Amino acid sequence: MKIGLIRCEKNETKCPLTSCFKALTAKKEGFSDYEDTELAGVFTCRCPGENVTNLVKVLKSKGAERVHFCTCTFAHKEKDGWVVGEGLCPDLDSIVQQAAREAEIPCVKGAAHLPSGYLPEVFK
Repeated sequence: MKIGLIRCEKNETKCPLTSCFKALTAKKEGFSDYEDTELAGVFTCRCPGENVTNLVKVLKSKGAERVHFCTCTFAHKEKDGWVVGEGLCPDLDSIVQQAAREAEIPCVKGAAHLPSGYLPEVFK
């Protein structure tokens, strides 16, 4: 499965995506449902997210079969781990839904650092 990743600009100078790449390679966390994984590319979403559909279309043109949005976009870290809510993007659901619909490719909320009990949400 060729995977595209989209991260938030609010985290690009703090996080080099190391855990996301490790999870993708190891087929763990948000990538645990795939038999094989390959990175198709990475983009950074710029607020207010108007560029995301075009980024997803480019990733699709580069062979991506799914695009994952990093967990930090919809969850935050607390002392005991990651928790859904208070992520970096307040409009993520509508942005992901629009991108999946217009680019005609499944988009997934979740990569590394999945909150306990969270199952990655797939938008089609």
